[in-house]
Formats: sequence, C-alpha cells, structure tokens
Amino acid sequence: MLAIGGLALITVLTRAFFMIPRREIPMPGWLRRGLKYAPLAALTAVIAPEVFMTQGVLLTTWQDARLPAVLCASAYYFYRRGILGTIVVGMLVYLPLHVGLGW
Repeated sequence: MLAIGGLALITVLTRAFFMIPRREIPMPGWLRRGLKYAPLAALTAVIAPEVFMTQGVLLTTWQDARLPAVLCASAYYFYRRGILGTIVVGMLVYLPLHVGLGW
C-alpha cells in the first residue's frame, strides 16, 4: 500500500508540475517554443513505427495498405486541415485495401 501511495503521489506531482505554482514558471523563449512541438513529436514517435514497420522490420513491399492510407490522409490534412476528415479518409483507403485485397 505504501508503494502504491508513493507511486500515485509521484504521478500526480509530475503531471501537475506546471499547475501547482501560483505564478507562471519563467522559461526561456526557446524552451517555450520547443514545448509547443512536444505533443506532435510524441505522436509521431508512436505512429511512425506502426506505419513503416512490421514486427520490428522495415516494410519491404509497397503492397501494404498502410502506405497509401497515410499518403491520402496526409494529403487530405494538408488540403483541409481537419482531423476527423483525415481519419475518415485514411480509413476509407485502408479498409478496402486491407480487407478487400488482403494487403
């Protein structure tokens, strides 16, 4: 019980670190700009291996439904800037290729 309580306390403190002080924590401008890109960098680090690798090995064929789906979804996002539409377009390309053609 002590370990669980300690881990819970550490988790709350680390996640609420920026909300605990009453005033804004002074940060250099370069750090503030860099923190704006942290969520995008984390998402890319999680998604990229899922798209370009299978069981820890890079894809060796273009007949993988993930590649055209990513290309179409990216094109849609850069054209319309909508997250929901990006997901829908990606799945509309991925599912027929994966289920229908077995890619």
